[in-house]
Amino acid sequence: MRDAMAARLRGLVGSGEVDLARAPGDPGLIPATSPAWAVHGDFAAMMIGGISALLLQMLHPGALAGVWDHSDFRNDRLRRLRRTAQFIAVTTFGATDAAETAIAHVRAIHDRVHGTRPDGTRYDANDPALLTWVHVAEVDSFLRAYLRYRDATLGAAEQDRYLADVAIVAERLGARDVPRSRAEVTAYLAQVRPLLRGDHRVRAVADALLAPGEDAAQAAGLSLASAAAVDLLPDWAAAMHDRRPPALARPAIRAGAGGMSRLVRWALRRG
Repeated sequence: MRDAMAARLRGLVGSGEVDLARAPGDPGLIPATSPAWAVHGDFAAMMIGGISALLLQMLHPGALAGVWDHSDFRNDRLRRLRRTAQFIAVTTFGATDAAETAIAHVRAIHDRVHGTRPDGTRYDANDPALLTWVHVAEVDSFLRAYLRYRDATLGAAEQDRYLADVAIVAERLGARDVPRSRAEVTAYLAQVRPLLRGDHRVRAVADALLAPGEDAAQAAGLSLASAAAVDLLPDWAAAMHDRRPPALARPAIRAGAGGMSRLVRWALRRG
């Protein structure tokens, strides 16, 4: 049963489809001593943090427009999860050449993602400011999920080192002025909040992201992860989504997600 569960989890993110081998002497983009290896290596926290990151990212009108105009978001949830998981795995754990190839591939895709928002503002997926937003929303969510569901004792210095180490990936994608510490992330989020919006298009994309799947076991796991992801959002972001969980429900959500996380780690005991 353990091996069967592990195979399904790995199949969900396509972890068997990428080569993460590094040649001797190849440090990769992110060294094996980085806290990123621990944060990005915890499947359950990354699942919860990844869903929460998508909810946060879509509050930016430029990020939302790219999803709305250029993706089949109602049917593409699991494919997007798999693509994102594989990109993070390669850029974190893989060889330098493999990481740079993955980054070049994403940049090429971004070249085709541009258009006009409903208010007439132009958007471009390769806009450095938009890339910085997507990165910060992502890594901040990953880190907060790791602290809540894996290791609350990760110190402030290690959290800052995590953010500094993963900044290289955002910069290679074209982001600029990437925050490299918790303090810089906090300041950045305060700066960008006036640009964020919650509207009917955000609700439609969020509904599609959080919808239960058809497979019963997968739907149960994703429902738990989705509830934990909404609970993980900063209060101001949850309010913009109009999805703030009741205070009395939060202990049950966190207990359920914690139990799921332990089950996932038991299944994936071999790494």
